[in-house]
Amino acid sequence: MSTAAISAEPSIEQAYAQCRAIAKREAKNFYYAFVALPEPRRNAICAIYAYMRRADDLADDESLSRDERMRQLDGWRTEWHAVSRGAETSDPVFVATRDAIQRFRIPLTLLDELVAGTTMDLEHTATDHPDTYATFDDLYRYCYLVASVVGLVCIRIFGYSDPRAEKLAEETGIAFQLTNILRDVAEDAARNRVYLPLEDLAAHNVALDSLLHRKGGTPPNADERALLADIAARAEKYYQSAKALLPLIDRESRPALWVLVRIYHRLLICIRRANYDVFSHRQSVPTFMKLEILAVGMMRMGWARLTK
Repeated sequence: MSTAAISAEPSIEQAYAQCRAIAKREAKNFYYAFVALPEPRRNAICAIYAYMRRADDLADDESLSRDERMRQLDGWRTEWHAVSRGAETSDPVFVATRDAIQRFRIPLTLLDELVAGTTMDLEHTATDHPDTYATFDDLYRYCYLVASVVGLVCIRIFGYSDPRAEKLAEETGIAFQLTNILRDVAEDAARNRVYLPLEDLAAHNVALDSLLHRKGGTPPNADERALLADIAARAEKYYQSAKALLPLIDRESRPALWVLVRIYHRLLICIRRANYDVFSHRQSVPTFMKLEILAVGMMRMGWARLTK
């Protein structure tokens, strides 16, 4: 019998407290936006984040083989399905996530897609071969599963009534994930992963090996900068969808989305201002700048409450 079956189920308050702690410790850019949400919505977002974080951690545990990680993820997902149908559990993340999806009517299929995104990197059978994507369409599918689905979950918590919000949320997720991919090129290459589409590498005369086996800290050459600038231009196009999404969600949730978009877009600007040197050091938005953005977001939240 599993520990979940014999241990007491935590209260909703205890479960959400655990998820808030996980989000505060791990979420970095996301957490600044969470703070700008009213408490019930903030709790739900933290629960979804903690659920997603757990799936990512299982998928990324490189002390285990890919097959073992897939087995653990399958078992974790089976347990979650049982909990989502009402089975008792001692897992506070499951307790909070179940409450969130019921409270905000989040389809279970979206959470399954979140997990599917985390397993894509595990589906390559040749472990001595780098993980790559041939075309931008292939990469878009990956970005959809790991980021757009998050956006589709979030807007259900934020609240919306106009169906146009769903496509805009999808494209906002693409903007965020392309920004992450640009920031993490060196880190991903060290893990034998290149998310920049192979067709784009070829178009810019960039060899795959130049990303996988470069000397640490070597800045990009002209061709590599042009490649990264091309990906940044695509991300910039999708950030226009984020601007269009903002007025379509519930007024009291808009400051949180504004904070999140502002921080991620600022990261893209930092990468651009560094002339796309994502190899010498990891680009990030300074904490003081995040706090400035959050302060404006909190003022917007206060104004939304006063004028609703």
